[in-house]
Amino acid sequence: MPSRPNEFEILTIKQVAAYLQVTERTIYRLAGGKEIPAFKVGGTWRFSRQDIDGWIRKQTVATPDGDTRTASNKRGKK
Repeated sequence: MPSRPNEFEILTIKQVAAYLQVTERTIYRLAGGKEIPAFKVGGTWRFSRQDIDGWIRKQTVATPDGDTRTASNKRGKK
């Protein structure tokens, strides 16, 4: 039995899009480009909530002054 209810939850494209507050098209693009952890079951994309949460943590970096930015914007302005 999982220690947390959502620990082993499997999400659909629609659920991940809502969770990340982006369009379903964005999730299809990220999954197809192997930019987000995903797998296919019967030809449809599925996502582990645990993997998505880990991916989110990796997308955020902390600067020495404690400011957090996305990994793609780490060199940009605050």
